[in-house]
Amino acid sequence: MRNRLTAYILTGMVLGVIVGFMANLWVGGDEALAKDVAGYFHLLADIFLHLIKMIIAPLVFSTLVAGIAHMGDSAALGRIGGRALAWFIIASLISLTLGLIFVNFFEPGAGLNLVRSGADAGVNTEALNFKDFILHVFPTSMIGAMAENQILQIVVFSLFVGVALTAIGDKGKPIITVIEALVELMLQVTGYVMRVAPLAVFGALASSVTVQGLGVLKTYGALVGEFYIALICLWLLLFGAGAIFLGKRMFKLIRYVREPILIAFSTASSEAAYPKMLEQLDRFGVPRRIYSFVLPLGYSFNLDGSMMYATFATIFIAQAYGIDLPIATQITILLVLMVTSKGIAAVPRASLVVVAATLGQFDLPVEGVAFILAVDHFMDMGRTATNVLGNAIATSVITKWEGMLEVEEPVDVPHPKSPAHTPADGRRGLELASDMVDEDRNG
Repeated sequence: MRNRLTAYILTGMVLGVIVGFMANLWVGGDEALAKDVAGYFHLLADIFLHLIKMIIAPLVFSTLVAGIAHMGDSAALGRIGGRALAWFIIASLISLTLGLIFVNFFEPGAGLNLVRSGADAGVNTEALNFKDFILHVFPTSMIGAMAENQILQIVVFSLFVGVALTAIGDKGKPIITVIEALVELMLQVTGYVMRVAPLAVFGALASSVTVQGLGVLKTYGALVGEFYIALICLWLLLFGAGAIFLGKRMFKLIRYVREPILIAFSTASSEAAYPKMLEQLDRFGVPRRIYSFVLPLGYSFNLDGSMMYATFATIFIAQAYGIDLPIATQITILLVLMVTSKGIAAVPRASLVVVAATLGQFDLPVEGVAFILAVDHFMDMGRTATNVLGNAIATSVITKWEGMLEVEEPVDVPHPKSPAHTPADGRRGLELASDMVDEDRNG
């Protein structure tokens, strides 16, 4: 039986736009009624996102701890982490620079002649403070971190637990057994949750189109269109970088991750795509001990689409208000964004917060953020899908560097135990033995 989730998601996207457009024609003249109708559509997406948030914390904790425990070598952990961070930093610089190049080339804000008024932008920038972000990374309570889905805090705690289990040796084996059982349990639950994804996609798009209609894309067509052209170029660069290391398997990786990318694009939520991404990377041949460590880090530090958006939106707003920024100032903005954007993972409406904070830091009109709010959701869809793709490529490349990339499973054949994800019987059943061989082979 072929896996039809991709077809269901695409169907949900198309139906969401059609139904949302019809609803907009029906109730679009009454703003309050349109919002009420959109709220009921979005209920489907809200339910799905609640279910995703329900499983994220135990899923990240269990897979990360199990992955580290199976490494059996803190040096391997440090090597993988170092390679991951190096990739993330380079990818961030490329994304920021590409956004800067395209916004200067297209000049989407030129000629708008907006007048600075000093009005409130409607975005809280107090949450963006690099010093507080560093402190925030370290949890005071693991229970609190899991309750609030603070991924970075969960990662830090999981690192301590995983390394400690490795250090105590045989005494930790009973705990590792329990954690491995928790991994299988959460992956089974993930399979059930993912069945709701097509309905969530339908609800999210129908809700947006009901309130804003299709005309919003025409009104802001230049901004949205040029931003997506920049994203396409970033995708091509990411694809090329991945192909350098993965060769022809890069084409296969795109086929494997198409479903989580569609989920991310439709819901504008990276969290929604996380469980499905775990499954597809596993099927592509990435060992659990690699993706369970690299992927959560990527979700916090490797946000390629958001990086591009940050420079694109910041310079666009300056252009819209007729402010000419010297190239030296623009490069300074890029470097500032490189640092401050690393704290956006736990901030609501993160990219807008980063843009607003950067505008304020350089005495640019912060109220300009309100001008792009109308189409921010549609731009968020693209940048979120790009974030997911970037992390899939990064995780696969790092696995290749480590010499651990395994033979992939057939793309359209579901796992035998569940429709969403369980470890493949043969390949994952030999993982401990192959880990030892890989470590010997790679020194």
